[in-house]
Formats: sequence, C-alpha cells, structure tokens
Amino acid sequence: MTKELEHSFVAQLEENQNIVHKICRLYTNDSDSHNDLFQEITIQLWRAFPKFRGDSKFSTWMYRVALNTAITLYRKSKRSVKTQDYEGVSFKISAEAYDDTIEEQLKLMYKAVKKLNDIDKALVFLYLEDKSYREISETLGISEVNARVKMNRIKEKLRKILNP
Repeated sequence: MTKELEHSFVAQLEENQNIVHKICRLYTNDSDSHNDLFQEITIQLWRAFPKFRGDSKFSTWMYRVALNTAITLYRKSKRSVKTQDYEGVSFKISAEAYDDTIEEQLKLMYKAVKKLNDIDKALVFLYLEDKSYREISETLGISEVNARVKMNRIKEKLRKILNP
C-alpha cells in the first residue's frame, strides 16, 4: 500500500477514534480487553480501507466495520478477545486520553445497555451518537422502519432495566 493511503487512513482514524473507543466500551469490561478490541478493530479497518469507495461518510463505514468486528469477536470468544499481529505495519496514532471515570448515570446506562443483545447494543450506540434512522439503517443493514420500531422497543427494555 502506498504511503499516501497509509497517511489518509491514519488521519481518518485519528479524527474518528472516539467511535472505536465507544464501541470498545460497550463490548468490553476492562482496559486490557478494551485495548485489545481497539487494536483488532484498527487492524480490520486497515485491511478493509483499500475497499472503502466513499459511497458513505468515512465515519458511517467505520461504525459498520467496528461494530461488525466487535460483535463477531464477542460472539466467538464470549468476552475473551484474541488479537493478531499484522506484520509490516505500525501506526503512530496519537491516542486521546480516554477517561474511565464517568458520571454515575452514564455507568448505569452502560450497565443497562450491556444487558441487551448485540444488535440492540449497536442500535442504541448509533442512536446515542445522534445518527439519523437512515444512517442507523444503512450501518446495520436493516430498514429505516425496522430501526425505528426496534429503538422504541429498546427504550422500553431500558426503562424496565433501569427502573425495575
């Protein structure tokens, strides 16, 4: 791959890395697993980057790859994320500080969201990221109507979890 392609990838990843951190937070319980999943998602993004055609925004494409990677690894390993080395490539990404000391309400919300199934988690994540139902449907590969119906059902599930 060309240096230009590599620079473009690193710039896009640095600009959108919070997306990956948030997904990692949803699908992991500790910092080591978080870091392992972040690394695995980065590898999958790098592998898929040459095929990115720009039909959607980079962030939408990144959500799709990152969520698919997290869901696939979560299902395969039941929270034990395995990483793989990708020889010949080393990215120097200036990591933003990721603060784990989040307000109590946010912790409770994450705890409740973790009780949802994988697809519901992804839908909530995209919804909380202020994505439109059109963007959510494109990212998850479901219809816009289905995304709206699922989100209404998920809101009710979360209300029951948070207020038993």
